[in-house]
Amino acid sequence: MYIDIIFVILLIVAVLFYFRRFSSFVYLMCSIDILYRLLHFISDNVPVKELSSLIDKYIPTSLLGMFGNYVGTENIIFLIIKWAIFILYCIFLFYIIRILVRRK
Repeated sequence: MYIDIIFVILLIVAVLFYFRRFSSFVYLMCSIDILYRLLHFISDNVPVKELSSLIDKYIPTSLLGMFGNYVGTENIIFLIIKWAIFILYCIFLFYIIRILVRRK
């Protein structure tokens, strides 16, 4: 099913139309990835079988895992996406550090 990729694309489009800033895109992508990782942490550490099976079935492990499901993990497109997500996280780290420094 393509519901996860459609959901992410719709969120990206909505954020870009509403906020129209690159930083909003960075915050959105990193927030989605962190949300996916937190949900899988809950799935792995909460002993509720129904919740774990629901999360494992419908929610990808991360953005990189979601893209890997659709493009495969052994080609150049996945390598480009992997480095793009790495750069996105570096930009996100820069934004977070900048916010912390400004509060000083």
